[in-house]
Amino acid sequence: MSIWIDIARLATGVNLVLLAVLLAIWGRNYHQLRSRQTLGMLVFALLLFVENGFALYVYLLDPVLRVWFSTSVPDPAWQAMVVFHILEAFAIGFLTWVTLD
Repeated sequence: MSIWIDIARLATGVNLVLLAVLLAIWGRNYHQLRSRQTLGMLVFALLLFVENGFALYVYLLDPVLRVWFSTSVPDPAWQAMVVFHILEAFAIGFLTWVTLD
């Protein structure tokens, strides 16, 4: 098994935690303000949460794809996917920091 899938799982899990924080804050703000901008941020975070949740499901639980990702995907492909997951984690982390500040 490649270490790359473990890094992808970790980055995806971090993304889910950060997005849950953003969903809570933006959900509360939308409930109070009812503005379109807040609704847009809420929908954006919700869609990213679903995307990352599906990715984590595929990496951890799907009986076919979990095995395929663990054994058959070459390292260069994993390296590219991990870069995307880590860049996404930094982007969501920065957005979370700005939102909490």
